[in-house]
Amino acid sequence: MPDDRDNRFASEEGTEKYKGIPLFHGMSPEELSDSLAHLDARKRSYRKGTFLLRAGSTTRCMGIVLSGSVTIESTDLCGNCTILSHIGPGGIFAETYACLEKEVLLVDVRANEDCVILFLSTECIKNQPSVPESWQYKLVRNLLMISARKNLLLSGRSFHTASRTIRGKVLAYLHSISLQTRSDAFDIPFDRQQLADYLNVDRTALSKELGKMKREGIITFRRNHFGIRPHYMDEIFP
Repeated sequence: MPDDRDNRFASEEGTEKYKGIPLFHGMSPEELSDSLAHLDARKRSYRKGTFLLRAGSTTRCMGIVLSGSVTIESTDLCGNCTILSHIGPGGIFAETYACLEKEVLLVDVRANEDCVILFLSTECIKNQPSVPESWQYKLVRNLLMISARKNLLLSGRSFHTASRTIRGKVLAYLHSISLQTRSDAFDIPFDRQQLADYLNVDRTALSKELGKMKREGIITFRRNHFGIRPHYMDEIFP
C-alpha cells in the first residue's frame, strides 16, 4: 500500500532534486517551481509488488519514477501476465491515459521494487490559456520527446518477441541491450520470471534455453548480469 505520509506537495520541498528529470528539461528553478505547483505535484511511496494503477480504471495523473522502478503489465482472462515495459528513475508512465482521462487503462502499473513516485495532474496542460506560460511550452515539448522515445521502446519489444524461437527472442533482446549500453556485458532490469513474461515465453523453457546457450559459449550470465560472446551477432548476421 502507498504511504500516505508521502502524499504531499512536491513543490514544498524545493526543486533541486527534480532538475535531472527529462520532463523538466530546460526549465529554470522558477519555472520548475511553477510547474510543480500548477501540476499539483504529489509524492507517494509504494512497496514492491503493489499496484499503482489497475486495468479498467481511469486516471487524471501521470507518474514519474523518482526512485526504484515499475513495470507496465498486461494480464489476460486466464491470469497470464505479459510485461510490456520497465520504467526506472526519471521515467514517466500513464501520460496518455492522463491526457485522455475518460480512456480506461488497458494495463496495470506495478512496483517492481520499493519506489517513490511523483504524480502530476494534466488539467493545466489540457486547459492551457491562450498565451501559455514558458514552463508549459517546455513541458509539452519534453512530453512530446518522451512519447516519441517510448514509441521506439514499444517497437523494440515487438522486435524482441517477433522470433518464433526462444533463442531468437533472447538474442534479439540481449543484442538490443548490448547496443544501448555499448557493451558486451550488462545488467538487465528483469528477473527470470519477468524476462519470461516480457518475451512471452514459459519460464522453465526459457531457463533451459539460457542454460544451453551458456554451455555453447554464446552467452554468460549470473542472475540479471549477462554477457554476449564478442562479435557473436556479427557471426550469425554477417
